[in-house]
Amino acid sequence: MGNSRKIILAVNVGSTSYKYALFGISDVDSARLKKGSFERVSNYEEAISGSLAELKEEGFGEGEIDAVVFKTVLGKNISGLLEADERVVEALEAMSFVAPAHNPPYAAAIRAFGKILPSAKKFALFETSFYDWADDAWKRYAVPNSWFEIGIKRNGFHGATHKYAAERVAELCGRPDAAESAKMLYVNKGRLPLEKPFRMANCHLGGSSSVCGVLNGAAIGTSMGFSPQSGLPQNNRVGDLDAAAIPFAMREFGISADEALAKLSKEGGLLGISGVSNDMRDIRGEAMRGNPNARLAIDTLAHSARSYIGAWLAQMGGLDAISFSGGIGENDFELREEILEPLENLGVSLDKKKNESLPKKSEGIISSDDSKIKVAVVVSDEELVMAREAARILSAR
Repeated sequence: MGNSRKIILAVNVGSTSYKYALFGISDVDSARLKKGSFERVSNYEEAISGSLAELKEEGFGEGEIDAVVFKTVLGKNISGLLEADERVVEALEAMSFVAPAHNPPYAAAIRAFGKILPSAKKFALFETSFYDWADDAWKRYAVPNSWFEIGIKRNGFHGATHKYAAERVAELCGRPDAAESAKMLYVNKGRLPLEKPFRMANCHLGGSSSVCGVLNGAAIGTSMGFSPQSGLPQNNRVGDLDAAAIPFAMREFGISADEALAKLSKEGGLLGISGVSNDMRDIRGEAMRGNPNARLAIDTLAHSARSYIGAWLAQMGGLDAISFSGGIGENDFELREEILEPLENLGVSLDKKKNESLPKKSEGIISSDDSKIKVAVVVSDEELVMAREAARILSAR
């Protein structure tokens, strides 16, 4: 295979993991050319070199990789799709205290790619980008202006996941106009004024979880705020917490602020409530065996998710669809039912047979045919969103 072919490498970096997917610039929406992953990563230069060696064995030379795109999380005073230069790295490092599990690995990976693959263009698609068009009333906390001016506001995360859900759910619900508005959000610099609005809430439930409200393909807000620590109770992240709780715990236990934050991020969330695990499969198993704390963890997650669905329904004056994504959202049919059952009087009619029989890691409509609010399950594709946006910039150039 010659070097005339141009491809995009979409990179998803975790604290100890490295995943990649390869796309052709001219046919991003077609099937992936290649994907792979490395676990227990301690040196990103080694992981990146290993991935390039894998690609070479499959016939993809380094000279064919025209661009690398990263799913960066939070940068200080920057958002959007940007060239991943030193300014982006510095912005990531400046917010490492707020996103310690995400920012340092991405900064390290960007620098490593700069050394190993200097000829390829580098792009960063920030997770906060999807919320650029949310109202200031959502973004603003009621903090002093001096706090707001240093960046204390609602940022929102899981942007690529919720953007993909906005596209795919609209397609599943027979709204190609809303799907197109979602796909072209960054190109059009905002949502399209559709003749009939499409209002949805996507519940991304997994290792980290959030519920996002979407109008015509653009977010109006999400459950996560200033940091990924906020919103729903997550695997071992506390979620929403009163601001006075941390200083109170510090006094009672005689611990520092850093110790308190470490406790909340490592021992909180579903693990903190259940006392047995941060894995929903283990928690549900314990609940079935009669463990009341495990049952409470499930009920608390369902209550929180339902509360945010209700918030977005109220803000948009109704919903046309509710969707689920993420490892828990895609696979736990019982939790989907537990979240939705109290919403029946609002127009949600779940088809229990469809819900229970939907194969794991698959998508489809699980509401009854006469449900006023459709319910869908989607399998998220963050890498496709990343590659598509990078391809548009490259094609325009």
